[in-house]
Amino acid sequence: MKVKDCMCNEVCCAKPETTIYDIAKLMQTNKIGCVPICDQNNCVVGLITDRDILLRGVACDKDAKTTPISEIMTTNVCCCDSNEEVNEAERKMSENQIRRLPIVENNKIVGILTIGDLAHWDKELGKQEVCTTIENICYCDGQAKNAQ
Repeated sequence: MKVKDCMCNEVCCAKPETTIYDIAKLMQTNKIGCVPICDQNNCVVGLITDRDILLRGVACDKDAKTTPISEIMTTNVCCCDSNEEVNEAERKMSENQIRRLPIVENNKIVGILTIGDLAHWDKELGKQEVCTTIENICYCDGQAKNAQ
């Protein structure tokens, strides 16, 4: 199965100069937890998650109404071509422990593949393969990281 057959085609994107506040409102309005950040040519230059906003924005005392998302976004984003096989996308997601993978054609964003998409298509992709991918993405070394 090709990535384009199971990815989400509707992607909310933003520009690097968009403020943290406006990204958070975009996430709230669209009920999403991740926004690809694209340049003027619609090429992915970054990615921001709701967790990034908390850990790199709020926890670091960034002013959400004036700080551009480019200050806290992840750069060097792992992407996948829409014509690649889903198992290649799963490999990238597993190796990089990422839950959301921007999908591109000719370097321009056309979709996003999430662990939810993989779970939705588990019968076609193979339930065990999807479970293994999700396990790899969520893997931690068993060390408790919460301070008591």
